[in-house]
Amino acid sequence: MPTGKVKFFDEDKGFGFIASDDGSEVFLHISALPAGITSIRPGSRVEFGIADGKRGAQALSVRVLDAPPSLAKLSRKPADEMALIVEDLIRLLDHLGGGLKHGKYPETSNGKKIASLLRKLADELDA
Repeated sequence: MPTGKVKFFDEDKGFGFIASDDGSEVFLHISALPAGITSIRPGSRVEFGIADGKRGAQALSVRVLDAPPSLAKLSRKPADEMALIVEDLIRLLDHLGGGLKHGKYPETSNGKKIASLLRKLADELDA
């Protein structure tokens, strides 16, 4: 079976193209992707069958060999740095919890800063 890399894929339109290892471009329809997969990232290595479609070569029965690494994962902070951030945030939340137990909400500006820190931490962990 031929192999290649996904050149581009538009999830909304349901199609894209594969740059085959032999130099040709092959049309990729969403129906050719494995069951349960609705999108594929550019740069993913794939193996596929080929059929002649209305406008040229069309991929069939695509199998993902390996996906390119996520850019978000490549830019993540090292785990030891994240551990320090989490420990500091825990201390901050403990202090906040103590105030809340006594019926005191944080000042608006402090509350917004804490919420922002929590969102950034969640984004970093979710990458």
